[in-house]
Amino acid sequence: MRMVLQAHVEGSSLRGISLTVNLAYNTVVSLVRAVSQKGQMIYNAHVQNINTSQISSDEFWSFVQKKQVRNSGISPECKTHSRHKNTLR
Repeated sequence: MRMVLQAHVEGSSLRGISLTVNLAYNTVVSLVRAVSQKGQMIYNAHVQNINTSQISSDEFWSFVQKKQVRNSGISPECKTHSRHKNTLR
């Protein structure tokens, strides 16, 4: 079970995991689904009423930055827009 979950966390495909650990694909899917549901239940029970003073939006900003570069006509290889990277924090 530990190998299945570790491989899943590292981004391996479910089919690849099933071949690696010699388990049926449906067994791997069921295991990952059960652990995910249990983890969501634990998260929901403990993470409630949290007030935030700061929001980190790195992934969102990467999307916006790529969109701005694409619309500006500047090649994606150009790093001149990196000065905007942390302005939303």
